[in-house]
Amino acid sequence: MASKNPKTVAENPTNSSTFRADHQKDVVNRLRRIEGQVRGLVEMIQGGRSCEDIALQMSAARKAMDKAFYRMMACSLMEAVYDSKDDAQAISEVERSTRLLEKFG
Repeated sequence: MASKNPKTVAENPTNSSTFRADHQKDVVNRLRRIEGQVRGLVEMIQGGRSCEDIALQMSAARKAMDKAFYRMMACSLMEAVYDSKDDAQAISEVERSTRLLEKFG
């Protein structure tokens, strides 16, 4: 894109790979927390907790997974736009990301 300003992408990383590394770290941390939630769910089931308590925790884990997914998609979209050579390629990347969100989101 003609008017790219590196300061607008992740507080001025040197390139999109730096931006990607920061966001990958965030997504991995989110997934590790979700992993802990899932282990807690197994313990709740094995411990005989009520179905309502388990359902509540499952809902929280599912929402956390959705947030991790959207964070990953935002990173993918921003990286694609940042690396685009021109406006047409940026628009194409946004359309591709939109299709992915429609399919998986």
